[in-house]
Amino acid sequence: MLKLIEGARASCFPREMDEMFRNRAEVFFERLGWDVIVKDGYERDRFDDLNPLYLVSVDPITGRYWGSLRLLPTTGPNMLRDVFPQLLEDGERVESATIWESSRICAVAAEGQPKQSRNGVNYVMSELIAGIGEVALIAGLTQIVSVFDARIFRVLRAVGCEPAIIGRPRRIGATMAYAALFEPDVVRLQSLREDLQMGPTVLAPGAREFAFA
Repeated sequence: MLKLIEGARASCFPREMDEMFRNRAEVFFERLGWDVIVKDGYERDRFDDLNPLYLVSVDPITGRYWGSLRLLPTTGPNMLRDVFPQLLEDGERVESATIWESSRICAVAAEGQPKQSRNGVNYVMSELIAGIGEVALIAGLTQIVSVFDARIFRVLRAVGCEPAIIGRPRRIGATMAYAALFEPDVVRLQSLREDLQMGPTVLAPGAREFAFA
């Protein structure tokens, strides 16, 4: 189940935010070796100050944190433009009110999580990817742009996403990094939800009204 948490209301979700920033430190600093700042066990950057929309996966029974990602419009500061411009060709820009950036996708292994899908992808990662699709359709977005590592690239292809690579992939830290665009697809989203028996939505009750009021 995914909670939608606006950055401006993050203080209302202290447990989810604590676990998310700690999970990000573990994944992006310790595991991937990216050049990120970790303070007191948190990986938090300046983009977290821009009122992003967080998608946070939690155990539907206990509320325990399972994974998360961050969404930001590309009309303002974003990671592709301001942190990873080397992934784009000279003069190339991704900027539109109908294109949002997805970043910092990560998950933890925890007891109680459903089994992986038939394609071998972790349930939580699949749920987060489905959540991006749902939010994109609700918000009327035309595309999602993202920077991701080789592991996430394999996950995306395994769940049926066909990322359109833009610019030039480069090695960043311990892995290859890619920038890509995705288009919301109702059929692909429905197939993903059916594969994991997610039901008609992966969003928590009331999440849509709360985040898009």
